[in-house]
Amino acid sequence: MRSLWIKNPLAIMADAAGGVVLRKGCIAELLKAGQRPSNPVDEEFDAGRHVVLPGLVNTHHHFYQTLTRSHPQAINKKLFDWLRALYPVWARITPESLRLATRLALTELLMSGVSTSSDHHYLFPAGLDDAMDIQVEEAQRLGMRLTVTRGAMNLSEKDGGLPPDSVVQDEDLILEDCERIIRHFHQRGDGAMIQVALAPCSPFSVTKSLMTKCAGLAEQHDCRLHTHLAETHDEDQYCRSMFGMSPLDYLEETGWLGSRTWLAHGIHFSDGDIQRLGRHGVGVCHCPTSNMVLASGQCRTRELEAAGVPVGLGVDGSASNDSSNLMEGVRHALMINRLTYDVSVTHMDVLRWATVGSARCLGRSDIGEIDVGKQADLAFFSLEDLRFSGAGDPIAALVLCGAHRADRVMIGGEWRVLDGLPIGVDVYALRAAHGAAARAFL
Repeated sequence: MRSLWIKNPLAIMADAAGGVVLRKGCIAELLKAGQRPSNPVDEEFDAGRHVVLPGLVNTHHHFYQTLTRSHPQAINKKLFDWLRALYPVWARITPESLRLATRLALTELLMSGVSTSSDHHYLFPAGLDDAMDIQVEEAQRLGMRLTVTRGAMNLSEKDGGLPPDSVVQDEDLILEDCERIIRHFHQRGDGAMIQVALAPCSPFSVTKSLMTKCAGLAEQHDCRLHTHLAETHDEDQYCRSMFGMSPLDYLEETGWLGSRTWLAHGIHFSDGDIQRLGRHGVGVCHCPTSNMVLASGQCRTRELEAAGVPVGLGVDGSASNDSSNLMEGVRHALMINRLTYDVSVTHMDVLRWATVGSARCLGRSDIGEIDVGKQADLAFFSLEDLRFSGAGDPIAALVLCGAHRADRVMIGGEWRVLDGLPIGVDVYALRAAHGAAARAFL
């Protein structure tokens, strides 16, 4: 791998006005203005027209939902009604349609500046046993980092749960496949491209036994845990009626209240809940766009961070967003948090959540920052669109003026997007194939 000097950026999210030097896929030096690399480099790249950010990190998604964006049966509904409308539709997903959904979601994320994503796949209708394998293959094809979460549902309508029988699995089968996925794909240490998390869907779709056993497997195999929690008031009421306790008490009783866990949404936590989360190091993925679309509520990001909770960002599923663009999510996070709090929530706060905060949620210290020793995962944005004309602060402009597409993206020192297009992907052919597959779900 050749060394590279990314020189003299228009702006950079680091103290490195002179740029950064990359060696062996990592950041080797940060240069002050006018400074040159301490050792010769093989190549130079003039970043004078680029604002350089750490590669964005998306910590919650449902790739399969790209097939049901703005679905006529689900628009203008709250979470539970939305789920009841879409579960029977999603039950028709096949390996072929999941592959296209995953490819499109990852491509869209990559084009928005994302270098690392997670996906919460919990839907396993008949014939979709290899869903995790498909997702890993697609991430590897694009050269993206992925935390693939082996989700699950085993509590169906007949058991008092929300999902229909056709999309749930038996507990033993779920646990067996969790171990298989960890054994085959989970990489440890800096620079990992594929990691595995265990992710029972939510309190209203899995049994307490499955939650507890997944926590044990995660401890045994040193991987992370992920689930939806405290997204709506309906969920809180469900936990109290079904289990006789609050969502957070349920989390603690099942062995999930620890630093291996990050939660999606985390909206309806009390002050005491937030302090408990902070004491135990549980992360929260803020999903601003989805929360607004489904009118679920407003995540208490300021209180969470003050309590020591890692806060990251996620686009959430493309049927409740309805896109896979994390830069758009960054702007939405700024707007909803200013309404929740005030103008002291800054563009740097939301960019922090989308980078180092998200990395912390995934348990990673090697990504999410532009610093010596970190992975060379970088997103390059130009300010040449009309929307940026007149912008003074280049980094603030990305958020306030609404950047949504990276000009270049680098992962592990390798270019993955050039001139706004992902290398090796025919986006027009992908759009046509995915659109054709999606029509089967109308």
